[in-house]
Amino acid sequence: MSAISERIPGREAVKAKGWFRAHKWLLARRASQLAFLALFLSGPLFGLWIAKGTLASSLTLNVLPLTDPLVALQSLLAGHWPETAALAGAAIVLAVYAALRGRLYCSWVCPVNVVTDTAGWLRRRLGWKDGVSLNRRTRLILLAGILIASAVTGTIAWEVVNPITQLHRALVFGSLFAGGIAWTVLAAIFLFDLAVAPRGWCGNLCPVGAFYGLVGRFGRVAVSAPRRAACDSCMDCYQVCPEPHVISPALRGAGSEVIQSPDCTACGRCIDVCPQDVFALGLKGTAGAAPLRQGERL
Repeated sequence: MSAISERIPGREAVKAKGWFRAHKWLLARRASQLAFLALFLSGPLFGLWIAKGTLASSLTLNVLPLTDPLVALQSLLAGHWPETAALAGAAIVLAVYAALRGRLYCSWVCPVNVVTDTAGWLRRRLGWKDGVSLNRRTRLILLAGILIASAVTGTIAWEVVNPITQLHRALVFGSLFAGGIAWTVLAAIFLFDLAVAPRGWCGNLCPVGAFYGLVGRFGRVAVSAPRRAACDSCMDCYQVCPEPHVISPALRGAGSEVIQSPDCTACGRCIDVCPQDVFALGLKGTAGAAPLRQGERL
């Protein structure tokens, strides 16, 4: 077995930078995901209603309506004109992700990301290399499919099976039926990513990720490789990246050091596991990505 195949991604980064710096973006993402969930659970658990609803549609502080734009789009195609507040909420969410980076939703908000990340971590620890290779465009086909299904059936088709919505319904509303469906779907996604197709769900199938990739393809938050000359080809970044194909143009190419692909989720794991501090997460400008200052948040 080669040295690369035996290498555990991030171990050298822990030795070089310390445990916290080798996990800081992962910890930040988990804190963000928990914070979004806490906004919805504070009401049912403690009577403090910060956000009423789910990620699909909510009312924050009884003032700010927020709607998943994919849900609003399905509703429009189904022939159901949403209320003005719902459309305004969808426009707000759409504008934020378009300005920042659409797939920030995937790595910083979506609770299913925790499930797929765990499957990927366990797969690496077990040393499983083989798996089914899926086409990334499949998620675009599925996205088109759910939009067509909404138009044909007159329903918000994806929300019937959306694991994110099912999980939120189970946790927020305490439904045993929804809970059974949610945990079953999440278990299936975990096993699929673990035993069948590495990075299969988020990277190749999820239509929500496909939608937000299209929305934020020109967003300003980006990962860059400002110290790419220091790369020692350890390949740790490729092993932990949920979309490893996005790395090479910035790391190996002769052009911009900024990762341009809308598939990048800006999860920051490449930054965490790199012992050479090759990568940075920041705001994309004309001269590249300026790293975020300490304490500055997305």
